[in-house]
Amino acid sequence: MSPGDGTVVPVLEVGGTHVTAASVDVAGRALREDRLFREAVDGDGSAEDFVSALVRCAARLSVRSPARWAVALPGPFDYERGVGRYEGVGKFDALRGFDLRAALTSALPGASGVSFWNDADAFALGEWWAGAAHGHRRAVGITLGTGVGSCFLRDGRIVRHGPGVPPDGRVHALRYADAPLEETVSRRALRRAYARSTGQRAPDVREIARRARQGDRAAAGVFAGALRALGGVLGPCVAAFEPTVLVVGGAIAGAWDLVAEPLRAGLAEAGGVLDG
Repeated sequence: MSPGDGTVVPVLEVGGTHVTAASVDVAGRALREDRLFREAVDGDGSAEDFVSALVRCAARLSVRSPARWAVALPGPFDYERGVGRYEGVGKFDALRGFDLRAALTSALPGASGVSFWNDADAFALGEWWAGAAHGHRRAVGITLGTGVGSCFLRDGRIVRHGPGVPPDGRVHALRYADAPLEETVSRRALRRAYARSTGQRAPDVREIARRARQGDRAAAGVFAGALRALGGVLGPCVAAFEPTVLVVGGAIAGAWDLVAEPLRAGLAEAGGVLDG
């Protein structure tokens, strides 16, 4: 597949709480907005329930057979074999050892095959190919949701090692305050921090964001603390890797008005000034 060949590729993007189905117009370097659908996913559900949710969402697309589907989802996952490696990560435990490639190849509309991609890698590559990182020689993509995803790019190629690049290019492997980063920056971490601050049962992140915008200091503090911490952890990576753009995606990035300022502050305090 190459740009300009007129191919429309059906894709699925899987998060901890949802799946999105879309058609990518390769020649136009764009998503077909009229072919974009979303379905809820239960990260604690069975493998059968997971597959059913993906297939229901995919069935809403108009797919020309034969079609090779591309599926982006978070790790730990064996992307070559199409088998889950999830264990103790708070989601998708039922997919551990499950042959997702076989299940989807037999169930997705018109599928002649399925390729799997790490969701953060797919996000960063997509932004470099046709989005905010287009034209940048060095770029970093970060996804914020049930965890912290990351991808480091040089000339459109994924970089796994080198100055400023964490082990295997995965920021979630880094630590903050003597604990894994995702204990401070993630959906569960934000909810836990809000519950601890208020003594209330924590709502989901979307509601915490709404409360922050309405003047709830505890809610605003949760976002400020988590994103400033993320900036502090990313700062040395940015300083050493020297990207000219940092692109942020994922569900939590939907609250960009609450994310941007503390993230930038944390980056600046840690010396992470973007080169350009």
